[in-house]
Amino acid sequence: MSISDSEFSIHFWGVRGSIATPGPTTVRYGGNTPCVEMRCQGQRIIFDGGTGIRVLGQHLLKQMPVDASIFFTHSHWDHVQGFPFFTPAFIKGNVFKIYGKIAPTGQTMQDRLEEQMHHPNFPVPLRVMASCLEFFDIEVPNVIEIGNGVKVEAGILNHPGEATGYRVSCGDRVAVYATDTEHFGDRVDENLVYLARDADVLIMDATYSDEEYWSSASPKVGWGHSTWQEAIKVAEAANVKTLVIFHHDPLHSDDYLDEVGRLAQEKFAGAVMAREGMYISIPIRADAKPLVKV
Repeated sequence: MSISDSEFSIHFWGVRGSIATPGPTTVRYGGNTPCVEMRCQGQRIIFDGGTGIRVLGQHLLKQMPVDASIFFTHSHWDHVQGFPFFTPAFIKGNVFKIYGKIAPTGQTMQDRLEEQMHHPNFPVPLRVMASCLEFFDIEVPNVIEIGNGVKVEAGILNHPGEATGYRVSCGDRVAVYATDTEHFGDRVDENLVYLARDADVLIMDATYSDEEYWSSASPKVGWGHSTWQEAIKVAEAANVKTLVIFHHDPLHSDDYLDEVGRLAQEKFAGAVMAREGMYISIPIRADAKPLVKV
């Protein structure tokens, strides 16, 4: 798809959480783990390297040479497992600036990406990648200027082992990528509301329903993920136009997600369900709503 420099577009290449889930019950929403691409003012920004980044990589082979910024939220397996299969990273002439927060263990994002490609985990090391890989350790909170007036603001998320959320500003247009994050039982997360303030699009972890999260038989409290009901509370508190319900649980089928989408739209008119292949365009006019295409 041809994208003009003035368009602010969001492309969804992987929307599933925890583990990839191919199969007949996940065809419509997709089974690849997280990878979201944003483009504006000639800048290409990639968020996370789940299995969806392999699919993005195949798409980019038609657009080389590639110059992009990759921001990782954290290094849990479902967010990095696709990076060793990201074909453009193996091709000389491509340039990738890779950003991530240093983990509580002291490991940089480069350390963690190299570790998953060491024997016995993987047959070839990171250094085999022939593209130019530039690594940047970021502080949180922080604002990173990536060029042509595009800014990426990093904020802290509530997740075991820490995770980073990102707010992309392109002029007056704003999109926020906030996965993985868990809500608080007694209040809306003020850090997340601030990160998502007045955003055109908020892509938010909404892995569970309230019923699943608080289940007496198998509660998900402390697992690091939120519910679609809590995502709506954040969207309302932050004055968000479009809420994208993201990081679908591997147990949730297409039919189940259809029902979640119906219920979510009843409570918040701007709610949409993330799907692989979905495309959102944020218009320049401040009064216009983002255009969603599936």
